[in-house]
Amino acid sequence: MPDTAAPSPDRPGPDDPGRGRRLGVDVGTVRIGVASSDPDGILATPVETVARDSKEDSDFRRIAELVEEMSVVEVVVGLPRNLREGTGASARDAAGFARELGERIAPVPVRLVDERFTTTTAQRSLREAGVRSRQQRGIIDQAAAVAILQDWLEQRRRCGGDEALGRRASDSEGGSR
Repeated sequence: MPDTAAPSPDRPGPDDPGRGRRLGVDVGTVRIGVASSDPDGILATPVETVARDSKEDSDFRRIAELVEEMSVVEVVVGLPRNLREGTGASARDAAGFARELGERIAPVPVRLVDERFTTTTAQRSLREAGVRSRQQRGIIDQAAAVAILQDWLEQRRRCGGDEALGRRASDSEGGSR
C-alpha cells in the first residue's frame, strides 16, 4: 500500500476531551503494552501487558475494561513510522487496531501518535536501569506504551494544555463522559 494511503499521526486540538486520565497503547504482533496517565496529564506510568488475541478478541475486551475501570477520557495508540515519514504493515495493523478499538469504546476518542524510536528508547532505559534482556520481554511493551503516552502528554502541554485546547480544567472532572 503506498504511503499516500497510510495513516498519519494525530495532533492535540480543539476536540481534546480536557482533563482526565489517558491510556497509551503500544500494539505489537504478540503483545500490547498499556500505560496510563494521572488525571492531570502530567505523568505516564505502566499498567500491564495484554496478549494479542485475534481469535477471541480478549485483547480488545481487556483494554475496553481498563478504559471503563479507569474512567479514561482518551486513548492514544502508537503508530510505527520510519525515518522517511513512511509506514508499513505494522502501521496499518496499529491503525486498524485503533479503528476497531475506537468502535468498541465510543464515545472515548482514540488517537494515533508517532511512535518512532519508542521501543529503542524503552530498551535503553530498561538496560540503564539494570534490567537484563531476558527480563525486558515482559515489560518492554509497557515501557514503550509509557513513552508513547508521555509524548502525547507533552504535545498537549506544548499546545497549552486543557485551557488552550478549548476546555476548562473541570470539564472532564473525574474522567466521566
